[in-house]
Amino acid sequence: MPTKRFAATGLVLLLAMLSGVVSPAGAKGDDFNTAVRIIEQFYNVRHKSLPFLARAGMKAATTAARISGGQRKRIAEAGSVKIAFFEDQDFSSRGRIGAFKSSMNGALMTSWSPLVQTLSPKDEEQTYIYLREENDKFQLLVITIERREAVVVQATVRRRTST
Repeated sequence: MPTKRFAATGLVLLLAMLSGVVSPAGAKGDDFNTAVRIIEQFYNVRHKSLPFLARAGMKAATTAARISGGQRKRIAEAGSVKIAFFEDQDFSSRGRIGAFKSSMNGALMTSWSPLVQTLSPKDEEQTYIYLREENDKFQLLVITIERREAVVVQATVRRRTST
């Protein structure tokens, strides 16, 4: 049964999908991939991304929204979301949660500011939320890890400009 953290992450994903701005997890030259690689290497697991047909459908919805113009176009161009998820894999930390946190912070601290970091060694649950500002956009990187599943979500949101 999913926990409250995964339910919150799911809500972020649902909102992104409804707005039609979800991108595949394989973007190049980004700290999103760095975070995914750190999880894969530290826990010896492999991530999954959204199925091809789901990504294609969301791209089509985004394109249709841009063509239709008006409010739909503004929503379609407001930002993007990248998602990688790990299901039914072993994330037992065996007392290494601190080492993982150090690895993640070491890789991301040069360009990201930690917003929230919660560790629960007893339940083997971890949540990391990082924030950064980039030109006219804000980026939020959310990493949640539990015993059998994990999710990495990076949302990019363009600042609202007055018209």
